[in-house]
Amino acid sequence: MSQNRQQWKNHKRWVIKIGSALLTNDGTALNTDGIANWVEQVVALKKQGLEVVLVSSGAVAEGMTRLGWSKRPKAIHELQAAAAVGQMGLIQTYESCFQKHNLHTAQILLTHDDLSNRQRYLNARSTLRTLLDMNVIPVVNENDTVVTDEIRFGDNDTLAALVANLIEADGLILLTDQDGLFDKNPRQHADAVMLEEANVNDPALDKMADVGAGTLGRGGMTTKIRAARTAVRSGASTVIASGRAENILLRLLQGENLGTLFPAAHETVTARKQWLAGHLKTKGCLTLDAGAVKVLSESGSSLLAVGIKEVSGQFHRGEVVSCVDERGNEIARGLVNYNVDEVNKIKGHASEQIESILGYVDELELIHRDNLVLL
Repeated sequence: MSQNRQQWKNHKRWVIKIGSALLTNDGTALNTDGIANWVEQVVALKKQGLEVVLVSSGAVAEGMTRLGWSKRPKAIHELQAAAAVGQMGLIQTYESCFQKHNLHTAQILLTHDDLSNRQRYLNARSTLRTLLDMNVIPVVNENDTVVTDEIRFGDNDTLAALVANLIEADGLILLTDQDGLFDKNPRQHADAVMLEEANVNDPALDKMADVGAGTLGRGGMTTKIRAARTAVRSGASTVIASGRAENILLRLLQGENLGTLFPAAHETVTARKQWLAGHLKTKGCLTLDAGAVKVLSESGSSLLAVGIKEVSGQFHRGEVVSCVDERGNEIARGLVNYNVDEVNKIKGHASEQIESILGYVDELELIHRDNLVLL
């Protein structure tokens, strides 16, 4: 048993995401037997002192079953209606299973907008922590009934990672219908090898995602790697494992070598910077020259206007922008101190020139280092 696996015995707070293929019997009705089994395991985890938040898919598929639809609709309003109907069945199933063990559940529906706004982010964190203190099991899902492309997470892997970030969990478990991540698609290659442990920053993972996105379903490998990177940065070791494996959650707690493990970073970013790093949709983009990239990467300094070459997007003071190098690689995100029109005027100029250019100066830094997180 590796040292990283042994550390799972000391974890106190887990986020467990259960994929739609598991929850809905590969897209049909809710897998009630499976849900009952995972609930039994969660109850056992809680008896050993763990706090657990569930991130659950399955609402649309359950809604389709209740409405008698055999084919998934394409119209957004019909999908949202199915999600609204399905949420009733999904949470009802969880609640009835947990009530057999004298435990209650709470439904938490989120959009990316909820976590992009700092105040709503803090409110969501406070609610989740209060529920955990009350010995309630939060069941989190994307709020499909109101979500739009602009504010959607897009997948529950990403949502689970941001919830782990939100509540400062020390473990994230992504349960899927595969044993873990493979170096190639196991459905197409008999010699595919599962990765037992991996560094989330290993560039080889991206190459695997590029050529084998189908390993965990459409885009599955890509979204799970991205989710693991978000979670690991905030201090949550991440495992991708089969939800069909017997007692998978309890065996992971005991440190068994199951699934693919991404160990947490040794140094985690602060809560505020976790929030910044979790933003998926930024308001604008700043292209940095080589000098600015070097200074940010090596010393973690503030970003100055003199290092900006190009500006894109529409943003106001205090909104999150992406910082990229001249090849388009994202290196940081932060809260900008000037709006897009102001930045276009002062880009490439020294901080001492801001007042003469704009007629005023709010901050000497374009993004202060306290509001900047490296990616």
